[in-house]
Amino acid sequence: MKQYFVYILKCSDDSYYTGVTNDIELRFSQHQSGKFPESYTYKRRPVELVFFYLFNDIIQAIAFEKQVKGWSRKKKEATINDNWDKLKELSICRNDSHADNFNDKNPEGFDSAQPDTENKE
Repeated sequence: MKQYFVYILKCSDDSYYTGVTNDIELRFSQHQSGKFPESYTYKRRPVELVFFYLFNDIIQAIAFEKQVKGWSRKKKEATINDNWDKLKELSICRNDSHADNFNDKNPEGFDSAQPDTENKE
């Protein structure tokens, strides 16, 4: 059975790179040696392998890679530190305009949500 790895590298500039491969040792050595000059990690070497997760299904591996790539630095670091429970806390939106964080200063609603009383016929 084929195996696939989603991995996170920590680059020399302190950024993270997330990828997927079926040969973690080969792919890591390619990143470290600078085999691909156009790659993100080329100018950020040396790199350090800080996380990997094994999958038996490439579809699941690619889906997880895409998910991790969209995560904040804090969520990636929680994963790297094997603190999976913290992911839920880090997923909570803290933006003031988010519905869960909205202060109800006008209990009657917004002007645009009011019934149209001017054009009644």
